[in-house]
Amino acid sequence: MYADYERLAEDVRTMQERMAGIRATADSEDGLISVTVGGAGELIELWLDPRVYRTLDSAALAESITATVHRAAAESQEKGMVIAAGFLPAESSPEGTDLRFGPLLHRLDERAGGR
Repeated sequence: MYADYERLAEDVRTMQERMAGIRATADSEDGLISVTVGGAGELIELWLDPRVYRTLDSAALAESITATVHRAAAESQEKGMVIAAGFLPAESSPEGTDLRFGPLLHRLDERAGGR
């Protein structure tokens, strides 16, 4: 049983490493903004075309940046779902799935250490 926990924990760690390597990039509809996010949806890179400054509407700029980040994060989540598919129920969806497996690893480590 201990070997099963160790193997599962190692598989989850490998999956986490693969997910940490995820990069997803999205562009705004007008092509003036590009963002890249990582496997957890964290912003890695933001590029703004100098033409974004032609319009002095900071609220519109913020809205466009936010929408672009959300699109990139959704793509990142989809890539993560592909990687984690073997650990998830078949009916799992990106909206209802938390791909942070740290708590699972903690529980596996507790169980493996307690035996």
